[in-house]
Amino acid sequence: MTTGQFPNWEQLYQENPVETMPWFSPDLDPDVEQALLILNLPGGALLDLGTGPGTQAIALAKLGFQVTATDLSATAVQQATARAATEGVAVSFRQDDILNSHLDRSFDLILDRGCFHVLPPNHRSTYVRTVANLLKPGRYLLLKCFSTQETRDYAPYRFTPETVQQTFADSFQVTSSELTIYQGTLNPPPQALFCILQKRA
Repeated sequence: MTTGQFPNWEQLYQENPVETMPWFSPDLDPDVEQALLILNLPGGALLDLGTGPGTQAIALAKLGFQVTATDLSATAVQQATARAATEGVAVSFRQDDILNSHLDRSFDLILDRGCFHVLPPNHRSTYVRTVANLLKPGRYLLLKCFSTQETRDYAPYRFTPETVQQTFADSFQVTSSELTIYQGTLNPPPQALFCILQKRA
């Protein structure tokens, strides 16, 4: 699977254990954890885009956030809902497409740990507008995506701090952008970019 070629997400979740997927990480992403400390965000309404196995949504709910978590795959949503119930955590999981979203509320924080970097370039402006509309003024988007430092032949598109800035410039200010790794099942872990973006007032 080369860059820009992506699976059928529903089929993927139907046919494979989530624990084997490249992006599966059972714990809260360390970059997300650090960002919460930097921004001093103890709670609020949070949206987890492309929740997949739901592990990040569950970890954030345990920290006190009121979490809504969405995914294109109905099977992923069902599995994540079951995982949250097993752990006794309340998360509102919903099947939704960020490019044609039916979400009808606003959020204090949005986490994207792998949704944006699978979108074709011609859909990115729609993504930015939708995310901006879902986020309260002055609030934050936490974005984790593949970096151009990553060289393996693997699907997600890759970004530099400059391309992130250019893509989001109309609605967001990039307050920080750091090279990091993408925690998951791949060894070595992919090179990633973690950005904190603040919605313009």
